[in-house]
Amino acid sequence: MKKIQITLILMLSTIAMLAQNETDALRHSQYYYQGTARSMAMGGAFGALGADFSTLSTNPAGLGMYRASEYSLSPDLFFSKTESSYNGMFGDDTRGNIGLSNFGIVSTYPSSSTSTSALKYYQFAFGMNRLNNFGNRHFIQGDNKDHSRIDVYLDEVWNIDPADIENEAPFDLYPAWYVYLLDTITIDGLLYYDSPVPMGGVRQSETSKTWGSTNEWLFAGGANLNDFIYVGATLGLPYTRYFRESTYREEDIMDTIPGFDYWDFTERLETTGWGINLKVGIIAWPVDWLRIGAAVHTPTYYYGLNDKWYTTTEARLGPDFNRKSSPTGEYNYTISTPLRAIGSAAIIFGNFGTISADYEYVDYSNMRLRSLDYNFAFENENIRDAYTTTSNLRLGTEWRVENIMFRGGFATYGSPYANSLNDGSRTSISAGLGYTGQNFSVDFAWVHNSMSQDYYLYSSANYTTNATKQDINSQNFVVTLRTRF
Repeated sequence: MKKIQITLILMLSTIAMLAQNETDALRHSQYYYQGTARSMAMGGAFGALGADFSTLSTNPAGLGMYRASEYSLSPDLFFSKTESSYNGMFGDDTRGNIGLSNFGIVSTYPSSSTSTSALKYYQFAFGMNRLNNFGNRHFIQGDNKDHSRIDVYLDEVWNIDPADIENEAPFDLYPAWYVYLLDTITIDGLLYYDSPVPMGGVRQSETSKTWGSTNEWLFAGGANLNDFIYVGATLGLPYTRYFRESTYREEDIMDTIPGFDYWDFTERLETTGWGINLKVGIIAWPVDWLRIGAAVHTPTYYYGLNDKWYTTTEARLGPDFNRKSSPTGEYNYTISTPLRAIGSAAIIFGNFGTISADYEYVDYSNMRLRSLDYNFAFENENIRDAYTTTSNLRLGTEWRVENIMFRGGFATYGSPYANSLNDGSRTSISAGLGYTGQNFSVDFAWVHNSMSQDYYLYSSANYTTNATKQDINSQNFVVTLRTRF
């Protein structure tokens, strides 16, 4: 029974945009580190290597490996494709955008007494690394012979007085009522709700696009102690911008239902807000061929997250066409993400190459939603039940031929869901090239990401669509320009 309840929660969370829930917490807690092309080409496995700006978001002790100051800038090109299968029908869609995965400056200073002091170099850095790209678009279609989303509305409206619908359900039920998707009939003196939309036998579809990103602004310091121990700390200020626009439609494609052509429901959501966290790390270089690193990230506290949303419902019922938009809803709340722990190791083959690995531990059941006027007790209990610990593994390699670098990487991010409620795991493969000159370098990276998940068009206690199987694939093309001084 517990598993059934959790499953329904997850089904609802995929389509509930009008209230803050477990899905919002997960969206802002999952990080797929981007940054420089060098790091991305090596699968992000830089926790023990250092001397790359991306490490400020993973293991800031990597800052201590710098021996010169540096500027870096990393524009990227992103494409995603989502393929969906619902009730035996196929749908797909694509989306692309141009962005910036990294820019930063590192200032490196030698110790004034390197011959007698354990401190050899110290560094300060400022910049930005991207943690997540929300760009995506999907198209789902399929025939449902059993029920309609209107049946969910009828489940919700039956105990609401018609005069109170606008106040109690202004975003979904009232617009449906306004355009006559919901109506009342009287039988034996009793009032009942009814709808011209049939219970099943309609073509259902959804078109959805998302965009935005989480970019982390970074203030960091590092130190080199005797060319043996390297330490660092980063104050992270992630800023998130998430946008979603989706249109769900039901239509009579065979023109066999009297008085009904189609109806659709469009939702628009915008989420913005800042967060704050602290990262500390250490790298040891005990022998020439081995480096070992470790880092801990405090939970990110997203304060003042702001949601704005509104909906539009329209219907063509025979010759009549009606359209109604809801008021704009707005709500402020906070999210705390899980603590993260990262262990790293790298094997160094002189000046020829390296093999590196990062292991990351995250417990998504520790996510929490909060606000001043609501305790989110129900949603936070759902988080504890529906999510679990996960392990993320990143592997990378780099080999040098004179001034040319050849790189490759692999990363796997485990599913955050407990009891196999959904998949949600993600795999990345990557490759890249780099050229290093006397005072500059240029790096290129290609990253392919893939994941699968179940998506539900709608759900209630009595009506749930079959799972839509989604395969999501994306490509990143990144170039980094670095200048040393």
